[in-house]
Amino acid sequence: MTERNDYDSPWKDILSSCFREFMEFYFPAIAAEIDWSKPYTLMDKELHQITREAEIGKRLADKLVKVWKKDGKEAWVLVHVEVQAEPDEDFGNRVFVYQYRIHDLYKRPVVSLAVLADESPGWFVDRYEQSLWGCRTIFEFPTVKLLHFKDRWASLEKSKNPFAVVTMAHLRTLETKKDVQQRLRYKLALSRSLYHFGWTRQQIIDLYRFIDWIMRLPKDLEKAYYRELAKYEEEVKMKYVTTAERIGLERGREEGREEGREEGKRKTQLQTARKLLSIETLTIEQIADATDMSIEEVRQLKQELQKGS
Repeated sequence: MTERNDYDSPWKDILSSCFREFMEFYFPAIAAEIDWSKPYTLMDKELHQITREAEIGKRLADKLVKVWKKDGKEAWVLVHVEVQAEPDEDFGNRVFVYQYRIHDLYKRPVVSLAVLADESPGWFVDRYEQSLWGCRTIFEFPTVKLLHFKDRWASLEKSKNPFAVVTMAHLRTLETKKDVQQRLRYKLALSRSLYHFGWTRQQIIDLYRFIDWIMRLPKDLEKAYYRELAKYEEEVKMKYVTTAERIGLERGREEGREEGREEGKRKTQLQTARKLLSIETLTIEQIADATDMSIEEVRQLKQELQKGS
């Protein structure tokens, strides 16, 4: 089984939907200074402008968010989640470049925050420094490292913050790279735990997607996981997760490959997309991701269904 390295996609999704919880879990002192009675704003357009004009190589799970301080002034929060397995020696420079590009383009106060999700215990970055002939630049930024939570497992299990589950899922993924049976047990345990903390329907869906994405299993164990999860969903009578649709989509892909044509896959994509569009809490982006369809294709399908209703 090949490990997934594209962890940035589920991180971006969970950051978007649970940003307050992210701040309260990893950076509580800063979260306490934010006025959460005013909604935060995702600055995707502004971040795209920064990354487009600052070509500095690989960029993973970056989010720019506008919040309001308790003194009534706005502030921007730039989050960097480094999810590569190996340390990125250029990481500090990337954080610094984004920081000064925001200042250069938008003249806004911004705090840069970093989450290191790598598996190297000795690697930690919370500053960028350069100097030449007496001219010196020192840039420091708050950083947390997920590996440092390994000794706090009991508190993670008791926490009602969704990012406790995110942290556990990431640590269990690293721990079970060579033990898929144990990963199956951990994945089921984490998925079942989602129903016991009073989280919203959307939070449960987002967390399930995060767990399902990063804790990859071989095909046979993946099917066993879906069966056990479906059974549990029936027991608790809270079927938030479309397990059957996901299995159907996979089977459609396999049949399409075996037959050497795309018709089977396309038919399954459309059937699954129609079912997912009936769930109001799912966004077009999430449905596109789940079905391998483009966002525009899902949007057009939604318009066709609305016209037909």
